[in-house]
Amino acid sequence: MTAGAALAAGGVVAAVIEGFQARAVQQEMADAVALAIATHGNLICEAGTGTGKTFAYLVPALMAGVRTIVSTATRTLQDQLFQVDLPRVQAALKSAASVALLKGRANYLCLYRLERAAGEPLIAAHEQADLARITAWSRRTVAGDIAEMAEVPEESAIWPWVTSTVDNCLGQRCPRLDECHLKEARRAAAAADLVVVNHHLLFADMALRDAGFGEILPTAQCIVIDEAHQIPELAANAFGQTLSARQLRELARDTERAAKSEAPDMPDLRAAARLFEHSVAAAVEAFAPWAGRQPESLLAQHPGLGASLLTLDQTLRALVAQLALAEERGVELETSARRARELAARLNECLTQTDPESVRWFEASARALVLHATPLSIAERFQSQLSHYPAAWIFCSGTLAVGGALGHFRRELGILEAVEAVWPSPFDYSRQTLLYLPRIASDPGGERYLALIADCAEEVLSCSRGRAFFLFTSYRALEFCAARLRARLPWPVLVQGEAPRARLLAEFRELGNAVLFGTATFWEGVDVRGEALSCVIIDKLPFAPPDDPVARARAERLSADGRSAFQELQLPAAVLTLKQGAGRLIRDAHDRGVLVLCDPRVRTRGYGKIFLKSLPPMPVVDDLAAVRAFFQPPEPTADAVKAHSIG
Repeated sequence: MTAGAALAAGGVVAAVIEGFQARAVQQEMADAVALAIATHGNLICEAGTGTGKTFAYLVPALMAGVRTIVSTATRTLQDQLFQVDLPRVQAALKSAASVALLKGRANYLCLYRLERAAGEPLIAAHEQADLARITAWSRRTVAGDIAEMAEVPEESAIWPWVTSTVDNCLGQRCPRLDECHLKEARRAAAAADLVVVNHHLLFADMALRDAGFGEILPTAQCIVIDEAHQIPELAANAFGQTLSARQLRELARDTERAAKSEAPDMPDLRAAARLFEHSVAAAVEAFAPWAGRQPESLLAQHPGLGASLLTLDQTLRALVAQLALAEERGVELETSARRARELAARLNECLTQTDPESVRWFEASARALVLHATPLSIAERFQSQLSHYPAAWIFCSGTLAVGGALGHFRRELGILEAVEAVWPSPFDYSRQTLLYLPRIASDPGGERYLALIADCAEEVLSCSRGRAFFLFTSYRALEFCAARLRARLPWPVLVQGEAPRARLLAEFRELGNAVLFGTATFWEGVDVRGEALSCVIIDKLPFAPPDDPVARARAERLSADGRSAFQELQLPAAVLTLKQGAGRLIRDAHDRGVLVLCDPRVRTRGYGKIFLKSLPPMPVVDDLAAVRAFFQPPEPTADAVKAHSIG
């Protein structure tokens, strides 16, 4: 029996899973995955929404009986795959393969840090209730996975106090090592036939050899990268260098706390930790006016920024010196000394790095600061990683192709040899959708553009009766349109930033007629099925901002090499982002909806054809009357009227 046959109408999957619908594209993908596994080859494939790609790679992997790693984009998708999809496929195949779920260390309760958090004066009073709930849960949990604790929000500030990081973990010196949830999760993963991980974990291990399954990767015979469109950016971050104010702040606080218990007779150490923490706060404050992603050149334009980083470097070096005198006093001070040396080296690298193959930049907000050094290209490094792990590599996503071709993705990752395939969605877009291209009398750079698209959105929403996502490429556009429309719309209005993402989505689903205003976080990874989401409005083509430091540096490199940055970088990236946003609209075979693309450039510029070709085959209209007609309830047929009257 082939993998495709297992997924056929009369196959073993349909026989066991109630409601399973066989799809030809799913069967084709399963057979392609099986061939890649058998030949130890690479497969790059786009599988449109509704293909059922999860089953299409799980079935051949389990049937082949090879050691497999499946990596997906988020922890939520990990849980869905491990707790729902994988058990169903195993039951259908009667597979006895051992399986494991492995997340990053910050997803597991650290019993030692929980113990240390009790009575910690820096934990705010309103967080003490969450700490009490976690303490009670710690006595009954087996896995220690913080996803079990739905009562404590993921964004709660208490979690860093009771979980560990690669910086503050005591490792083999931890007094609670024998009870460590992370250690047990890693042990289970090392013994499993199939391990479910996420991209951050996978690439942290590739870059740092610290994600905890270094023993698994070399022995894996199949590595499946789901949601693979995220890989270029994640790999660039993993292969680069980052240093955050949060890491530095936690070092200062952990050092001061350790000094109190392990070296109370060393006041100079505590003073150095406090001075260092003050310098971290001062650096964050100095950078706060330049929120967002900023280039290194800003440092030369504003000497005060460089001065704050110099002070940060000096106070960190002073802390390193004090810790060198104290590290033999106890395990926590020893750990702090190691962290301080490592962070000092990283800070020095971020401040002095002159590698022409990478770009230095920073990301700031009112309360945070992150320094980055990001490689301009990851192709060579990624290809090297593939050669280190000679498994079958399966890259799949609903959005990889640009104009129907996969060359952009392959070039970004430097994949020299691979089978490529694009499977369209099995959904009937000609019946289920419309693509509305309103005739906006301004390009996006025009002064009146935002007012015009807000007015256009109001007209469309009157047809859809709310039930929409209004997606934006910038916070400025979101804030303008939300302010302009909030009082004018008769439907509930939900705005990103006014509540956590999960709460906004839950409320959107519950209300059934809301309009949600969102930026990048709502363009992907959001699954709202049914009539609650019947319209997606996109403010403009999602080209990266021209002043983005990484995109700009890469564009300059391509131009210097005589290549077209627009054709090779900016256009493909925008196409893939648009496909993600558009993909929110139709999530199953019963959904209906209208996609509204406000940007007139899709009609007036030559590259607009590539965007349209990359979208599903939706009927295109430019008349609001067509949108209104789409949302009109169907006229009852004579038979339906007769049946109703008889009833």
